[in-house]
Amino acid sequence: MAITRRTCAGTDRFQGERMKSGLALENFDRSVRPQDNLFGFVNGTWREQTEIPSDRARFGSFDRLREASEAAMREIIQDAAQSDAEAGTPRRKVGDLYTSFMDEARAEELGVQPLADDLAKVEAAQSSSDVLRLIGQWQRTGVSGFVGFYSIADAKDPQRNVLYVVQDGIGLPDESYYREDAHAEVREQYVAHIGRLLGLAGLDAGLADTVMALETRLAKSHWDRVKSRDAVKTYNKLSRAEIEALTPGVDWDAWLDGIGADATVLDPANVEQPSYLTGFAEALRDEPIETWRAWLTWRLVSDRASYLTKAMVEEQFDFAGRTLSGIPELKERWKRGVELVESLIGEAAGQLYVEKHFPPHAKERMVTLVANLLEAFRRDFEGGLPWMGEQTQAKALDKLSKFTPKIGYPDEWKDYSAIEIRADDLVGNVARAAAWEVDRMLNRVGEEVDSQEWFMTPQTVNAYYMPVMNEIVFPAAILQPPFFDVDADDAVNYGGIGAVIGHEVGHGFDDQGSRYDGDGSLTDWWTEDDRSAFDALAQKLIEQFNELEPLDAPGNKVNGELTVGENIGDLGGLTIGYKAFQIAQEQTPSPELDGFTGNQRFFMGWAQVWCGKAREAEAKRLLTIDPHSPTDQRANVARNLTEFHETFDVQPGDAMHLAEADQVRIF
Repeated sequence: MAITRRTCAGTDRFQGERMKSGLALENFDRSVRPQDNLFGFVNGTWREQTEIPSDRARFGSFDRLREASEAAMREIIQDAAQSDAEAGTPRRKVGDLYTSFMDEARAEELGVQPLADDLAKVEAAQSSSDVLRLIGQWQRTGVSGFVGFYSIADAKDPQRNVLYVVQDGIGLPDESYYREDAHAEVREQYVAHIGRLLGLAGLDAGLADTVMALETRLAKSHWDRVKSRDAVKTYNKLSRAEIEALTPGVDWDAWLDGIGADATVLDPANVEQPSYLTGFAEALRDEPIETWRAWLTWRLVSDRASYLTKAMVEEQFDFAGRTLSGIPELKERWKRGVELVESLIGEAAGQLYVEKHFPPHAKERMVTLVANLLEAFRRDFEGGLPWMGEQTQAKALDKLSKFTPKIGYPDEWKDYSAIEIRADDLVGNVARAAAWEVDRMLNRVGEEVDSQEWFMTPQTVNAYYMPVMNEIVFPAAILQPPFFDVDADDAVNYGGIGAVIGHEVGHGFDDQGSRYDGDGSLTDWWTEDDRSAFDALAQKLIEQFNELEPLDAPGNKVNGELTVGENIGDLGGLTIGYKAFQIAQEQTPSPELDGFTGNQRFFMGWAQVWCGKAREAEAKRLLTIDPHSPTDQRANVARNLTEFHETFDVQPGDAMHLAEADQVRIF
């Protein structure tokens, strides 16, 4: 979120009220009672009056701030492109990378020439070893392969980095797209899209059916998303010999040679979905080399299409944007250029962003907010939770004491000096930047974890909890209204960024984060009775969300099992955010503003964070793949709090009423 005073609706009205209370009053729908629909009361007018921009699948608080951040980054990046900055400096690299993307005429002139050498390698592939080596070579340059990989702290030895290997190899969003009747039309459109894009590249469109058949086979071995979010099931630290035993016939040396790694990176490695590797090995053995050539060709063309001709860019968007998410129009080229810079050398651009857009006093106030949230959690644990015994309580307090907050931006920036960026070589820039990142990932395997590293850029509108590092991270761009208004009263700030902080801290104690101790180690530190009691509460929340139908996808239900971790985060964040607000009021009581009490404004601040709407196609897609619930249901999770019922005098018969016996209270 770039620095802005705009509301979710994008207007500057009621600026006086915003400076006092932080509420976007113009978005409120006074015909709706908060006792019936908190989300609708706070955001109803905005939803009725706002059209989703034609280049977006959804729009709301996060997206408004992403737009503002995007505009701020455009100005910074364009200035860098037009500057006379010294060659090799971050500013010069940012400018030259953007320039290379914006040169659409050169992309048209080159056509598919940037693919020529790689396509020749496909034709030269004669064996499975050739296929694996080529996959590795391309993964170094940003083309996806049969697996993905990354290196972070080993979940059972969190002081050292280890390589994580994850399933890949398919082009649709999820394995369910290859098997469920609900996605049959998408499958047909995908095959047609493969054919068209290959045809635009001057290749055989008839390969589409072959590609789809192989991807369907690989998808059968994929774990579903619920199983893949299980921290215990996906921790499978295997030796090289054990990996080879899972994958008879797979020449891992060829793949390692391709990505530029020595054998030690796989000895050991954490294989998140072991049975997928076995399924891949069987496919590699059974399918003829011609099938793998077709699949390789598609991987290359699909992953490079966004940097080639206008026709190929448009075809790629037609499927990925229009078909999958219902987006009518492709983003303007400058927006895609900004995204590319941020994805490849994001901290170089972020360093320029922070210099211009992040005031020191915002960080100072956030430090206080974080301290109050952690104190609220401490009091919560010390006060005793019905489901948590003394042994688990002591270890929970120990874990809480070891949380590391990171606010705004990293103390040390990534050094991109080794990446060659040329203003006239877009595909080359993408390949060289990807290779730099691959080398960075591989070179730190087995090394001590860098506790200063950030996994988001400062200009990212988001936040995260990293369980293996036991840290909560809040980039500069999210520290703005409606999440955080440095000039506003505490109530809305605690309902906004305070609950977001609580959400991220809560991830340390959700169904998966609770598997890690205070040092980031994946270990069972709960008693059996406490885990059973917690799981019963989580199951109750799963069942509650399974019954919910989002506004933007009528007739469809939330997957409570997929979203349970984020729902626990929301519920815990809101609960602890409220308690932290009460701590803040011990020093500075919140007055009545805009006709609402401080407690009422707290819950309204929470609800306006989730101001948003989505296209129906996107809403349905997200129900399948997104571990977060739809925004309206995230806001209305407040019905689980007795404090919400008391604040708004919610009574039986009100739509938001939830009998105390049916409420889920974890923290």
